[in-house]
Amino acid sequence: MNSLNLEALSATDLAAIERATGWAQSFVADRAEKWEFERRFAKEGFESAAEHQLTGLLVPEVDGGAAVSTLGLARVLEEIAAVDFAIAFSLVCHNNLAGSVARNATGDLRSETLPGLVDGSSLGAFLLTEPEVGSDAAAISVSAVSDGDEWILNGEKAWVTNGSDANVLSVYAQTDHAAGHRGIATFLVDANIPGVVRTPAYELIGGHGLGANGIRFDNCRVPGKSLFLPPGEGFRAAMEGIDLARVLVSAMCCGMLRTSLSTASNYVRNRNAFGARLADLQGVRFKLADVATDLEASRLLTYQAAHALHDGGDASVEAAHAKKFSTRVTETGVASCMQVMGANGAKRDHPLPRHLAAARLTHYVDGATEIQDVVISRSLLD
Repeated sequence: MNSLNLEALSATDLAAIERATGWAQSFVADRAEKWEFERRFAKEGFESAAEHQLTGLLVPEVDGGAAVSTLGLARVLEEIAAVDFAIAFSLVCHNNLAGSVARNATGDLRSETLPGLVDGSSLGAFLLTEPEVGSDAAAISVSAVSDGDEWILNGEKAWVTNGSDANVLSVYAQTDHAAGHRGIATFLVDANIPGVVRTPAYELIGGHGLGANGIRFDNCRVPGKSLFLPPGEGFRAAMEGIDLARVLVSAMCCGMLRTSLSTASNYVRNRNAFGARLADLQGVRFKLADVATDLEASRLLTYQAAHALHDGGDASVEAAHAKKFSTRVTETGVASCMQVMGANGAKRDHPLPRHLAAARLTHYVDGATEIQDVVISRSLLD
């Protein structure tokens, strides 16, 4: 924990971290494997998170939220992901939407949408990525055409976290293809109205608890008041949130790697082979020492970026470094921890196999690793 300045955390932050830690250990730990085995969205996990005031973390207290800081949110998600990445990432997407609605929505749209997001009676989802677009968010093709007092949405979104069960959809759509990214607007859409078609949840290598799927819009009519961010602001808002998202993924990686190191260390202390404890074999000791170094470096990069965001600075390069490094060392580190446990490392009576699958997924969310290289190299060479 030396990489985090605890003095920067408020009493509100510390209370949220304590709630999240206790909830993850008492509720999530006993159910995460079941959600993965059943390959479904962790609905009861989200409902329980709401009961523990974990669904309005970025919303001001006057609106019923917890008003945690960037640093506090990173620590909350590190603790939850230390138990299960899927439910942590689900909460990231929901909380980011709730925070965005609190900051940007006005009038009826705000009053009708925000309370349900805060108390967890509504589940939120971001719809940015498309099947043929991937990381090139400026090239989205879902269209929004104005028709009197309504908008008509057409097209398909992919990789929608929470999509299988979401109630509120934050949809990025192109209002003027000739305008490029300046034509992108954002709409808040009721997921249960005509014209919204959900595909079945994806079959993945892991992380099924986050309920990722595709959502299609077939001449979906939404009222004019559904326009959340007008053309020109939608794309900018998406990009402004990406640095925070990358830092949060990095923090979640730290949580998974920390649990893996602890699990493997406890195992080798109590396992004998070839006449000695596994913990006394140099090969085992050095492998775990490498993981420990990578964890420390990952936390330093992650919370350096989190502090930059907390202080209001441009943290795009710091966030890119943190996500690139954390995702890489978490995947290899979890695998190393499993390796020192021998064949028992592959059993699903501990979280390491689940963490390994999730670690692979972290390479793709919120900008693939290659996108981080674009950001970093641009800062060096352009």
